Amino acid sequence: MSTLNQVELQNLRHFICNEENLYAKFTHYADSAVDPQIKQILNKAAQDALNSKEKLISFLG
Repeated sequence: MSTLNQVELQNLRHFICNEENLYAKFTHYADSAVDPQIKQILNKAAQDALNSKEKLISFLG
């Protein structure tokens, strides 16, 4: 894999932070949801954000 330049690294950190924030928000919303279908959708969205974050982190190492 090629080395990331400073702009690419900064963008990658930004994307990782965004996915982390999405995970936290979706998890919070899912915990607050009463409707089981909404809770399931939000938990899926949270898991997708976590998976995206982990994939982005893999580009760092």
